[in-house]
Amino acid sequence: MSLIGTMGSGVSALRTFMKGLEVIGNNIANVNTTSYKASQAKYTDSFSNILQRSAPSSATASNTPSAGIGTGVKLSGVATNFSQGSLASTGRETDLGISGNGFFHVKNIVDGMEYATRAGDFRWDDQGFLVNPAGLRVQGAGGTGLTTVGDVQLGTAPTGTQRQSVTIDRAGNVVEFYSDGTSATTNRLLLQQFNDPSALVNEGGNLYSSLLAAGPVGSAAGTADLDATGTNDPGTNGLGNIQSGTLELSNVDLTDQFSNLITTQRSFQAGSRLVTVSDTVLEDIVNLKSR
Repeated sequence: MSLIGTMGSGVSALRTFMKGLEVIGNNIANVNTTSYKASQAKYTDSFSNILQRSAPSSATASNTPSAGIGTGVKLSGVATNFSQGSLASTGRETDLGISGNGFFHVKNIVDGMEYATRAGDFRWDDQGFLVNPAGLRVQGAGGTGLTTVGDVQLGTAPTGTQRQSVTIDRAGNVVEFYSDGTSATTNRLLLQQFNDPSALVNEGGNLYSSLLAAGPVGSAAGTADLDATGTNDPGTNGLGNIQSGTLELSNVDLTDQFSNLITTQRSFQAGSRLVTVSDTVLEDIVNLKSR
């Protein structure tokens, strides 16, 4: 490899490991973010300068091995760890944690965009809709026989009664209790699972969208729309149960993150040292004539 190539390898290391440090820094910054999923930078070698190609053996000669010198490192991707974080008790009925697989489905009624989320810090708004902190409405099954997919909204209390309380059970059923001692299941929260969660785009705010903005959430991640036939019911088809009064914590492991921080920092320093050494050798070459 030429000396300029050596410096190029060092520069590629600086650029790449800087991205790695950004990923680690973002993980550490979100150690207390509800349902945050840690990411990890993945590296691969870049294009190799081939000095000699391999050749098969013949009747008069042995095979020839290949020879090449790499040109540095590059970022191959950033993988998200979707393993479940711990569930912490909050005591709020509308704080919902998922014990197992699945995502809540929320919708922005302004632009119609739909998102997946593991963050269950919901509340009942003034119109009786179950919404997240940004006002996006949680999707579920409602209507007669719970057969219609749409916004989860509190029902109307029977004539002469008042709503006393509302609970959400492990199966996602929204049960309303009235002053006359009766109760009714008015909605059921639905969960969604993806064949390839890595195809989801992190939009910030604990929200994930599809790679295809015009399609349904997760259309690029391998899943269908929500339906009210039981496919998306919590506790079925590999989906987890809903734990009311809990929130999922970040799955960031600080021990791993600081260990990765040290190794990535040292890798960055090694790359910077390679650039420094290359500069020194270049200076010696430039000064050869004057010696």
